[in-house]
Amino acid sequence: MGWSRITIGTAVAVCGGMVVCGVGASGSAAADDGGRARKKPHLLFQSDGERPGELVDLRMDGIATRHEKVVVKSPAFAHAVRLAYHRDPTTEPTWGLTYQARGQIAMKAKRGRYPLTVEIAGRVVERGTVRVVAAPRPSFWVTDSPVRPGESVGLSFDDLYPGETGSSFTVRSKAFKAPVPLKHDDDSGYWNIPRMFEAAPSVLPDAEDGTYKVVLTGPDGRRIAERRLTVRASRPGDYDYKGKVRGPEFFGKHGYPDESTHRFRVRAGGRVQVLWRDATPDAGEEKRLTATSPAFEKPVRLKRDDSKAGDGDDPRFYGLARIRSGLDGGSYPVTVVSHHGRAKRTSRLVVTAAPGQHGDKPGHDGDTPGRQSDRGGFPAVAVIGGGAGALAVGAAGVLLVRARRARTGDSR
Repeated sequence: MGWSRITIGTAVAVCGGMVVCGVGASGSAAADDGGRARKKPHLLFQSDGERPGELVDLRMDGIATRHEKVVVKSPAFAHAVRLAYHRDPTTEPTWGLTYQARGQIAMKAKRGRYPLTVEIAGRVVERGTVRVVAAPRPSFWVTDSPVRPGESVGLSFDDLYPGETGSSFTVRSKAFKAPVPLKHDDDSGYWNIPRMFEAAPSVLPDAEDGTYKVVLTGPDGRRIAERRLTVRASRPGDYDYKGKVRGPEFFGKHGYPDESTHRFRVRAGGRVQVLWRDATPDAGEEKRLTATSPAFEKPVRLKRDDSKAGDGDDPRFYGLARIRSGLDGGSYPVTVVSHHGRAKRTSRLVVTAAPGQHGDKPGHDGDTPGRQSDRGGFPAVAVIGGGAGALAVGAAGVLLVRARRARTGDSR
C-alpha cells in the first residue's frame, strides 16, 4: 500500500483518490544520542471515513529502537491495536524504524469522531481523531448490462452491517452453468471490508438474447436479493461482430510468434505452431478456439499468449500441431473458426514427404523449392524422387559448405 507522510496540523489531504488522515508529532527533526537528525514518531493511516466493522491499516514511522511496545488506542476500535516491527529499508535511514498492524472499527461504533492515541512503552506520543460513518445496508451488485454470451459477470455482496452473520452465499441464474458460490478474498480490492463476498462466473457461451433473473440466497436457501442481467450477442454492425482477425500463420516448434508466416514448410511427422490474432475476440474464446486441418493428427487447441512478449500486440493465440506421419507431400488447408462461426479463415501449409516416402502428391499446389521455412531459417530443399538425384543434391550441399569454410578460413 502506498503511504503518505503528514505532519501535525494537517487534518486531511487527498492522495491518489483516497483521503489520507494523519496524526503525529511535529515534522521538525530531533537529534538522537548519536547526533544524527531523525524525525519524531509519526502515525499514518488511510481513511475516507470508516464504517463499523471496517479494517484499517495503521503505520508508525520514526520509532527509535526495536522491541518497544507500540499501541494505538481509540474508542472507535474493537480493541487496542498492537503494532509490530516491519523492516522498510526505504524509510529506516531517515525516518527511523517502522511498526504497523491492521485494526478494526467496532461493529457497535456510532457515527461521529473519536479520539485516538499512540503509546510507546506506555507514554502517549501522538493524539488524533478517527471519523466513523453510518453503516450502509447490505447491497448486492451485478455487472452492468448488457453482456455477451461467454463473458464474465461480476457479482458482489456487501454484508458488512451490524447484526449480519453467515458466510455462505450463492447466486443462481439460468444465464450461468451452475449455482455460483460467493467468497471473501483478503487480497481483493475490498480487503478492508471483511464481509464482502464476490465471484466472476461466465455467461453460457450459447445463452440466448434476453433478460435473466440473478438471485442471491443465504446459507438456509432464503432469497436475499434479486437483480436482472441482460444478455445480447453481437450483431452485424457491432465492432466485435467478426472481430479483427489475422491468420492462421505458422512458425517453428521452437520458434516465436513474431517469426510467423503464411508460407511455411514442415515435414510429415513433424510439428508446427499455429498462430491466430484477433483485436476483439469473443468472450471466453480462449477456451474453445481451435485450428483444424486434414494434415493434423487432431484439432489443435489455441491458447491465449499471456506472456510479456505479447504486450502491445493484438490478443494472440497459438498451439502446437503434429503433422500426420506418412502424409503425402503437398499443400494442405488449415482453418480457424471464431466469433461463434461468424469469422472463418483458411491458410495453406506445405508438407514435404518424410524420407522414404514418395514425393508431392499430384493435385496439391506445392511451395517453391528452396523457400525458407521460417524467418532466419535454412532453405528447405524439395527432393523429387530418390537415388542419384538425391545424392546429387546432397553433394551440392557438401560442396557449398566446403566453399564457405574455405572463404572463412575454416579447414574443418
